Order: sequence, then C-alpha cells, then structure tokens
Amino acid sequence: MKKTLLALAVAALLSGSAFGQSNRTHVLSSDNSSLVVTTNDGAAAYYQYFGPKIQDKDIAGFFGINSNYTGNTIPAFGLHSYGEKALAVKFPDGNMSLDLAMESLNRHSDDKGELLELTFRDKVYPLVVKQYFRSYKDTDVFSTWMELTNTGKKGSIELLTFASACMPVTRADNWLTQFHGAWGSESWMSEERLPNGQAVLADKAGLRNAFGTNPGFMISIDGQPSENKGEVFGGNLLWSGNYKTKINVDNNSIDVISGINEETSEIALKPGQTFVTPEFAMTYSTEGKGGVSRAFHKWGRKYGMAHGDRLHDILLNSWEGVYMNVNQEVMDQMMGDIAALGGELFVMDDGWFGDKYPRDTDKSSLGDWMVNTRKLPEGIKGLTEAAKKHGIKFGIWIEPEMANTTSELFEKHPDWVLSQGNRPLSQGRGGTQVVLDLCNPAVQDYVFSITDNLLTENPEIAYIKWDCNADIMNYGSPYLPKDEQSEIYVRYHQGLQKVLDRIRAKYPDVAIQLCASGGGRADYGLLPWFDEFWTSDNTDAYQRLFIQWGDSHFYPAVAQASHVSASPNHQTGRVVPIKFRFDVAMSGRLGMEIQPKNMTPEELEFSKRAIAAYKDIRPVVQLGNQYRLISPYDKGAVAALMYVDDNKDHAAVFAYRTDYLHNQQVPKIRLDGVDPDKYYLIRDLTPANPERPSNLDGKIVSGRILRNAGLNVSRSLGRPWTSLALELKAVNP
Repeated sequence: MKKTLLALAVAALLSGSAFGQSNRTHVLSSDNSSLVVTTNDGAAAYYQYFGPKIQDKDIAGFFGINSNYTGNTIPAFGLHSYGEKALAVKFPDGNMSLDLAMESLNRHSDDKGELLELTFRDKVYPLVVKQYFRSYKDTDVFSTWMELTNTGKKGSIELLTFASACMPVTRADNWLTQFHGAWGSESWMSEERLPNGQAVLADKAGLRNAFGTNPGFMISIDGQPSENKGEVFGGNLLWSGNYKTKINVDNNSIDVISGINEETSEIALKPGQTFVTPEFAMTYSTEGKGGVSRAFHKWGRKYGMAHGDRLHDILLNSWEGVYMNVNQEVMDQMMGDIAALGGELFVMDDGWFGDKYPRDTDKSSLGDWMVNTRKLPEGIKGLTEAAKKHGIKFGIWIEPEMANTTSELFEKHPDWVLSQGNRPLSQGRGGTQVVLDLCNPAVQDYVFSITDNLLTENPEIAYIKWDCNADIMNYGSPYLPKDEQSEIYVRYHQGLQKVLDRIRAKYPDVAIQLCASGGGRADYGLLPWFDEFWTSDNTDAYQRLFIQWGDSHFYPAVAQASHVSASPNHQTGRVVPIKFRFDVAMSGRLGMEIQPKNMTPEELEFSKRAIAAYKDIRPVVQLGNQYRLISPYDKGAVAALMYVDDNKDHAAVFAYRTDYLHNQQVPKIRLDGVDPDKYYLIRDLTPANPERPSNLDGKIVSGRILRNAGLNVSRSLGRPWTSLALELKAVNP
C-alpha cells in the first residue's frame, strides 16, 4: 500500500497535480548525476538539486526536508534589487526592474541529449527570456544558457548584466581550484579555501581569454581538493571572449554566476532581436577533481572540440627550428628528417609570405597572404609535392585576424582594423600589429578568403595553425554605428564564429590548431571549430609539466599540442635529456619543435624509437581516461600521471624526477586507474639504452598491487631529469 501511494504521489508531482497545479519538478540525469529544477507557472523556477544520480521516486523527499538547492534559476534585478544578479536590463522608458513569470516549458531530446526549455515573460515589458538546461548524452556534463528577445515594436532594451548561469553550490568546507598565468606560464594552478565574501574570475583582454584566468574552475565541497575522492563541482564557460564568474559565498550558501563580462559590453537589444548567451557547462563528481576532469575530457572529445574522436598526427613544426628563416630547401630537409623519424606531418610556421613587404621579421606583412617567391620559388605547391615525396602530410601557419600597419592590406583598407578615430593607433607585436575588425561583414569575408584560397589552391594542405598574437588594443569599430560601439567585445567573437562556421562547412576534415601566443585560447569557446590548441610557447619540458597539468583539469590530452624542443631550451635555457623531453611530450599530442639536422645521432636514434613507442600508446593517451597520480605542485621528488582505456585493459604511465636531493625519498606510484582484478604486463617504452630497460620492464603485476602498493620507481628515477614512460597491458597470469 505504501509503495502504491508513493508512486501516485511522485506521478502527481511530475504531472503538476501535487503541491498546487503550478508546481512541477523536472529531473535531467546522466549515468552518474542528476539536475533537478522545479517550475511554477506564472512565477519563478528554482533549483532543487545537482549531485549524484537520483531516481524519480526520490523527488517527493525534496518537499519534506530543507533542500540545499533552492535558488532562483534567474535572479533578476527588479522587484528585489539586493544581492548578486544574473540578469539586469534597462527598458526604453528607463525602468530597470524585471518581474519574470514562467509561461511555458518544453522538454525534448536531440542528437546531443535531453533539453529542458523554460520560457519566461516580463509581466509588463516586452522581454521574453528562454532558459535552457541540457544533459549531454553519454557524458556527465550538463549545461545552461539563456536566450533574450525584445518582442516590442519600438525602443531598444539595454542588457546590463546577462550571465549564462546562476548555480547554487553546497556551503561546507569549500575550496576553489583555479588556473591563471601569462605568456610562457599558462594554466598555473592555485587552490585555496573559500572564505565568506566573493571570489571573481574574470578576463577583459578581448581575444586571448586564457592567459590570465582560465574559464574552467572547480569547487570542492568537503574539504581540501583531492584527485580521486570527495565531492567537487566543476564549471566552464564556453566563450572565447571576455568573461566573468562570481563565486558569492556566505555562511549558508554559495552562488556561482558566470557569463560574458558585461563591463564595457552593454548590448542594445533592438525590437525583434534575440541575444543568446554562451553555454555554461558543469559537472558534479564524487571522485574528486579527477572525476570532474574525466567527465569534461569525455564531453570535450564528443561535443567540445572538432574531431575529438580522431587520432592526431605526430608532427614537426618549423618555428623553433628556423624561426622565420624558411625557404624551399630547408623545408624539404625538415620534411625528410621528420619522415625518417616516423613522423606523419610537417607544419611550416611563420615567415613564408609577403610580396611588397616580405615577412622576415614580426614588424610587417600580416594581411598579405601571398607566397614570398624569393623564399619559396615553387610556392605552396612545391611544398605539398615535397611532403608527398617524403610520404607525410603538410600544414601551414596563418594569423588571419591580424594585420601589420606595414602591409599592403593596411595601405588599401586602413578602415578594416579596430581603431578609435581621434585617438592614436595602439600597435602590438613588432610595433606594428593591429587587429582586424571582425564586426565588419566585409572583413569576415576577407578572413574567410585567406583560408579558403589556401585550401582551394592547395587541397593537399591537411593542417592549419591559426595564430592570434594580440588582444583588442583599440576599442573602436569603424563599421559599427556610434550607439553599438559598446558591443565590440561581443560582436567580434560573433563575427569570428561566423567565419569559422563557413570554414568548417566547406572544409570539415582539415585539422586546425588554435594558437594564441601559446595557450592564450585554451578554452571551449573556440575549440568546437578546432582540433587542438598550442599549449604554450614555452617548450621547456620541466615547466610544461606544470602547464599541461593545469590544462588537463578540463582539456583532454588529444587537445594539447606538446612538442619536443632543443636543449638548452630556447625560453628558459634549461638543459634536460632527450628522453625526459620526449616522455613529457608523449603525455599529450606528441610533436617536435626543433631542427633535426642539429640533433646528435644518439638523439635522432632515440627520437625514432620514442615516436614508434608513442604510436603504440597513442589511442589510450589521446582518447583514454586520465588519472593524475602525483602532482608536480607537491614539490616532491616525483610527478606522475596515467591514461587507461574504458575497459582498463591498456594503460600508459608517465613518471618524472622533478627534484633531486641526496637520499631523498622517492614515493611509490599508486596506479588509481587500473582494474584491481586484472593482471598487467609492464613494458618500458623509452629506455635510454634499449638493451638496459627499467627493472620494471617485463614484470606481470596484479591491478590490486598496482593500486594499493604501487610501483617502486626509486631505481629508475634515481637521478635528476630521469623519467619513465610505461605501457601496461592486461594479460592472463
């Protein structure tokens, strides 16, 4: 009898006949998590729950206890003006209040998953707000965003604050994990306890929004963050421009408000116009920070980036090998060398273009995307033919959003760059770099034509490195009218997305790398159009451990370009062995950034073996599940991480000696990602001497021992700058 009554109560609640006709509760679930929203016709909607998965029969319990999730899904400035708000507007008559009432809802499924759409209307003014909640199919990631429409016939509605999300998080012993940095030291991780007050993660650079603070962050619920245990909320705004995330903390609650940074970005919503905010993606993990990362990695490969399910090629990029001193002979030599090492792709970087103004330095030529025939007498066709001769693919560098004032493009179209009229023109890299005005449709056409012409004339090009070496320096658009100048930060990125849509519609299979002076665009705002990002211009293997560790919290290995470069390193001067450099680069998308002819015979021989070994583990590194094991931030003797496939049959383990003192303790490495009930054969992938592999090579060990006792690496990592790259395969003992 009790079960029958409970079933009836839940059915009534879901249909709206319980607790009043207007009260309905909606559960969006993944395999491991649930998001619960309660709606009220003619009133507001409220969060009830976001956490480990629950069943429909559990819902009635929310109304018998004090739930931790009772926040308004759209806190709006209006009838109640106190507190932080996700939405604030000014109507044509100057009224700045909002009074939203839900008038309808729609719940349906599409190719990405399940979608809940709530429609609100202001009770007096012509503003319609649609709020969306999505559960992404086959992942544990959810998202939310808003769509704002001016349904009036005259007068613009000014959008003053237009966040994508306001999410409540349980108040307890909360810690914030965030990522910040600058050129050459991107994605530096910091963790601190959240006190009462407010933490703000924000960017106002304009174009490269990941140099300062990355849009991704985590909030631990139950104490200091741990890799594989504890409850953690993870969020990431899917936007490539200026953003702001406020984490508002008081004694009883935490509210996360995230969206486009509204500072100097007021939007005038004209009659009939609609503005869509970017998605805020989120997940809830009971497996610590690692659970958040693995959820975002899986989502990223499936939904958040281009070709995330495709293995990426091993490449050689010409930049640190020759910088701008490219020519036909050297490019052919480098192609032959990487092919001989087992590489699959060669990328010619900066320095190949310019006619009237040859691109020999960074002071000229951006915008003039014609081949410099002095350097390349056979043109791009000669290079693609050389690549074909060597049995590899060919790629090329461009920076299409930029120009130099010393260029034919600027001489012809000075009105195509962002500028402020009566103000002097600020210029960036080389003292001459400026940003093209992508608010202008004519400029959008031009930027599209750069890629289109290259790929139409040279269909053999398989890879493009798309760079961006400046932020918005001159906040003014010659194209936009005076009453729309405050929209440049937003309109620029909308224009860029239009260009990228056209490129991907015509060239869906070309691999494109997202570069911005290194990792300045390591974000999910642009990754849907790109296959990977250049993690940092700093190729020093030791510092890359920290940079790649930070990026790995939200971005999968297949998205992280990690290259082996020269020693001493060009950025830091650090000298480390070729094995250490390879073992670090092999934990991401392996590539090289070096002039092979300057390498020793021993280095070339090792490189060939390491590339062959990487091909064996490439599927599990690029498409597998990552477990961070020992952090370089712990400042101990060793850092370690691993990747494992879904069945836990195949794994790759990387360990690095990061500090050295005589008689220093070297911890055992516990492999959290293996199956305790399986046995694994260990293979040393990259021994410095192939005849003397690690003492671990050839051992068969149970997963239970590997998880609980761990690997003893003290013999293998007994000296500075030593490292291990191991392959584990499940076997019958």
